[in-house]
Amino acid sequence: MNMKGRVEMSSAHLTRRTLLAGATAVALGAATGTARAAEDPSLWREFTRSPFTHPQIPYVGRAGYRGGATRFPRPRTVTDVTDHGAVPDGSTDCAPAINRAIAAAGRAGGGTVTIPPGTFRIDGLIRIGDSNVVLRGAGSGRTTLYATKSLTELIGVYGSRYGGDKSAWSWAGGLIWLAPRARWDSLTAAIEAGAWPFEGWTGNRRDEWTPLTVAGPARRGDRTVTVADAHGLRPGQLVLLRVADDAGHTLLQHLAGGGPGPAAYYWDDKTKLLSYVPYEWPVRVTRVHGRRITLERPLPLDLRPEWNPQLTTHVTELTGSGVEGLTLQVQETPMSPHLLDKGYNGVVLQCAYDCWLDDVTVRNVDNGFGLVAASACTLRRTRVGGRGSHHPYFCREGSHDNLIEDFTIEQRTVPAPANTQLHGINVEGLSSHNVWSRGEMRMGTFDSHRGLPFANVRTDITVNNNGRHGGDANAGPLFGARFTHWNVRVTNGRAGLMRIDGLAPYSATVGLNTVTEFDQIDVPDFTGDLHSRLELYGTTDVVRPRNLYDAQRELSR
Repeated sequence: MNMKGRVEMSSAHLTRRTLLAGATAVALGAATGTARAAEDPSLWREFTRSPFTHPQIPYVGRAGYRGGATRFPRPRTVTDVTDHGAVPDGSTDCAPAINRAIAAAGRAGGGTVTIPPGTFRIDGLIRIGDSNVVLRGAGSGRTTLYATKSLTELIGVYGSRYGGDKSAWSWAGGLIWLAPRARWDSLTAAIEAGAWPFEGWTGNRRDEWTPLTVAGPARRGDRTVTVADAHGLRPGQLVLLRVADDAGHTLLQHLAGGGPGPAAYYWDDKTKLLSYVPYEWPVRVTRVHGRRITLERPLPLDLRPEWNPQLTTHVTELTGSGVEGLTLQVQETPMSPHLLDKGYNGVVLQCAYDCWLDDVTVRNVDNGFGLVAASACTLRRTRVGGRGSHHPYFCREGSHDNLIEDFTIEQRTVPAPANTQLHGINVEGLSSHNVWSRGEMRMGTFDSHRGLPFANVRTDITVNNNGRHGGDANAGPLFGARFTHWNVRVTNGRAGLMRIDGLAPYSATVGLNTVTEFDQIDVPDFTGDLHSRLELYGTTDVVRPRNLYDAQRELSR
């Protein structure tokens, strides 16, 4: 029976755990100061009974830095950028001095680099390539980096790895760029050769790795897996789970929820999507007992022998690094035509794990904040403003388990030039289990950008839904399974990519006000029953729990 547009279920069986979960939800609503609240969605009561394996709602209760830690570390101050020649006069190029300070912190084994109040001009990009290095300004309203050049000017013109005249700076690179030194080495080598490097954890040569075979099947939601040989594994170690597809594309079908619809979908001509496979998921080991290892997060998918699951080597991650308390103000230039961005980009985390941004604002950027093969990172109190952006936020190349919370996309300060495009909060390229929470989007949309992203959550967000999604047809479906939109307020009443029960397989749309289709209207990629759920639709109240991520964290404590 097609569940689109309605929910039919019997009364929930009341267990002690159900009652406790309901009490938690009420407490959460009270903590947020909600004056009026709709009844608890039945989907929430279902979820509390099977949080790791629910068919529509993904488990994201450990998304973000250190499993969702509410406090970031405060490493000792190593140096101040003014000690290396930076001058807050707004005219001296301070990029070399700031990079010298960051390098000094790296040589010291980590620490904080401070930037005092004032405006520091930068004519080059700022690079953080060592772990445990924190770049800290005096606050986003007090410390400003004024950027004068684009990545095209600083590095060069680079197209897509798929060919054509598209600018790679439309979805990659930042004027503040956090990536491990190993990735910088491959970036530099590729750029010198006139090529654009693959952006993921295993680099350009995805057929070369040191495998550790997973012995036997495992299920989505499991935290313990058996390996053929656990020699060399240790608690705290970051490993990369790598899962290949088979000739029948049963892995991709699985990521789409399985069943007749995904089985009937034609995958073979989706060349961009197929280039994202194998699926790669970094995760830390918490325990090693014989050949059984325990992971810090539940498995995001089943592991089957026909998909040749491996634990593999990977580029050494950047971890424990962050940027705090500053504004990146880019000189104002007109937006470029769609996909021809010059690279006036904000802050990007690439091959980063357990890193963070806090109290960071970017203005007049082509692309705001980027997650590129980044996982377990938190972006908190970030803001995109100024003349308008192509991607205010982008999440791609297999980025997983990230948390973007307390974020704002401001209304543009100038009209959009012709032939430009506005997306919003983007996710694509098999990225999974990412959370966007407590957001105010004065423009943009929920941009599922094809490439079969799955199991992502948008919760407690107000949006003026005036953007458009993107994505090449050969990148495959807009949605994989278990997308959840929970407590979303659409101020202009546009349905596109907000109400997803008619588009996304095994999805949940809960607590959405009444919306209407207009402008960009999509059709589902998969035929037949989508097994989607729509609950408390049309409500003007706030549903309980107000924030799905916060409630999942409370449930898992």
